[in-house]
Amino acid sequence: MTYNSFSLSGNIVDVLNQRIFFGTIHVKDGRINSVIEEAVTETQYILPGLIDAHIHIESSMLVPTEFARAAVIHGTVATVSDPHEIANVLGMRGVEFMLDNAGQTPFKFHFSAPSCVPATPFETAGAELSAWEIEILLGRQDIVSLSEMMNVPGVLNDAADVTEKLRLARVAGKVVDGHAPGLRGGAVKKYIEAGITTDHECFSLEEALEKLSHGMKVQIREGSAARNLDDLMSLLNEHYKECMLCSDDKHPDDLAEGHINEMVRRAIAAGIDPLKVFWSAMVTPIKTYGLDVGLLQTNDPADLIVVDNLTDFNVLSTFIDGVMVAEEGATKLVSQSVLNVNRFEAEVQNASDFRIKTSLVEVPVIEVINGQLVTKKYMWHPELDSDDFIKTNTDEDILKIAVLNRYSLSKPAVALIRNFGLKEGAIASSVAHDSHNIVAVGTSDESLARAINLIIENKGGISAVTQMSEHVLPLPIAGIMSDDDAFKVGKRYGEMDDLAKEMGSQLSAPYMTLSFMALLVIPDIKLSDKGLFDGEAFEFMDVFESNVG
Repeated sequence: MTYNSFSLSGNIVDVLNQRIFFGTIHVKDGRINSVIEEAVTETQYILPGLIDAHIHIESSMLVPTEFARAAVIHGTVATVSDPHEIANVLGMRGVEFMLDNAGQTPFKFHFSAPSCVPATPFETAGAELSAWEIEILLGRQDIVSLSEMMNVPGVLNDAADVTEKLRLARVAGKVVDGHAPGLRGGAVKKYIEAGITTDHECFSLEEALEKLSHGMKVQIREGSAARNLDDLMSLLNEHYKECMLCSDDKHPDDLAEGHINEMVRRAIAAGIDPLKVFWSAMVTPIKTYGLDVGLLQTNDPADLIVVDNLTDFNVLSTFIDGVMVAEEGATKLVSQSVLNVNRFEAEVQNASDFRIKTSLVEVPVIEVINGQLVTKKYMWHPELDSDDFIKTNTDEDILKIAVLNRYSLSKPAVALIRNFGLKEGAIASSVAHDSHNIVAVGTSDESLARAINLIIENKGGISAVTQMSEHVLPLPIAGIMSDDDAFKVGKRYGEMDDLAKEMGSQLSAPYMTLSFMALLVIPDIKLSDKGLFDGEAFEFMDVFESNVG
């Protein structure tokens, strides 16, 4: 990399010392050479770069190099990224793909070692990461943590495999990230005492405060599906040193519009002291994970952003190691060639594969909550056709949901869902956390088959079918990422999202929400390729006649 020497003047935001002063920053060979407090005429603000403290890059549907091209526009210079999405598809091969691709950009990607691959034994994943493979990853310098420990029952019951992974993280001196939605009382105390440091799954202020009281750091999340900033931002008033900002999952159209900068802007607009907001967005992740990211101190890497003011917070330019990587809303990073890696074995489905029966008078329905990953259990009296198969009811918003194993030849698991709102057709996706089988929601068996078959034909993607048309955004990299330009992918995804809403969905992010309907570790009720699953009891529900082959 070629480094430049230059100077920037304006309002210098010294987040570490919680002060703002007029001055000039001198950069030499990619590092801060000096910071001089002096009178200047420039009114712009110079700050450290922003950090996303917990994100799955794969959920942007972009490879790391393309994610970086979009993120730097918004002032993001670094992430702590959990590659467990691709790990569930390709195992170590997938993690190595992410590390290798990330190494082709100056953006400061830091990765964690996936702790739960597969997430549960109740679904079919494409791979498994063993304890010895996790040990190898934890020994790498670019691996900064053991990623989110989703196996909460395993932690609470001292399961041998979980205990071993936690031990390996301690030996390696690495942080252990948490994933404990709604965990309270003695259970959350034991979970934290097991050595788990962070959590990004807090849905309420009370839950977050309880976790903070036990010494856990809270990552306030504002993603494309789960949006917790409004409920949790008041934490920044008193607990800014124990909080971080993160997106967790960010779809490409949302990333095109903004990133951590939007969280910062909203928190400041809500009356939070900007210096406290900046601490959470910059200092806490650096201190928690030991990141080599600069904070505008002498000899620091010159990782910084320039914004017009602290109200509008428009990012004028972004620098990483002293190199300008974005200016005036345009990226200066160039696209890189991408190796195609994938695993896709599913076969074409027929409409009859999606028919289900039941002997029950009432059946549980997955009830979607807009903006949340959790669901509720809704009981419904099923309507039957002349052959006693369950019918959908668009008037009551009772649709079918299907999950198809994409790693071996199989038949789909099918259940019922409400609050998706579709009035016609179906949507489908091979982005389906965490195992990334194919998930679809539709108004009829025929539309479900058509939407899923589009995914199979393209060996990954998101699709939408109406009575008159078929649409697909291919995702050939592991079936979850595109090999195309970040901004083209964002535009196309936005068009697909708009189409789902034109089909009747009232959800703020239909495809992102769809992708979490197979995530069994988030209660109350979800669907895997093996059947309907009770996330509270952590067991399958015997409801429908199985058509899973």
